[in-house]
Amino acid sequence: MRTLLCGAAFLALIAAPAVAETRYDRKLEQAVVEIVAGKMGNIRGGFSYKQVPQLVVVPDVPAAPIESSPKQASGDASDSLVPAVERSVSRTIF
Repeated sequence: MRTLLCGAAFLALIAAPAVAETRYDRKLEQAVVEIVAGKMGNIRGGFSYKQVPQLVVVPDVPAAPIESSPKQASGDASDSLVPAVERSVSRTIF
């Protein structure tokens, strides 16, 4: 029985640092908030409770004219040109 109690006390002693919280300095946090807010300046956005956000409507852009495809180089058999074709690559890795 004594061994069981000593074991439980030892485990509690070992687990104590794991559950300990880090020290929290509220003055340090307030100083950091003031420094960061000062550096941000006017880039912070926000709305008051009375202000309703206005949505921006983007005007429609006219569609660009479609260009016709250029003439292919291998148009006739007399020029002896062959269209380039990608060959299939083996996906087997050894």
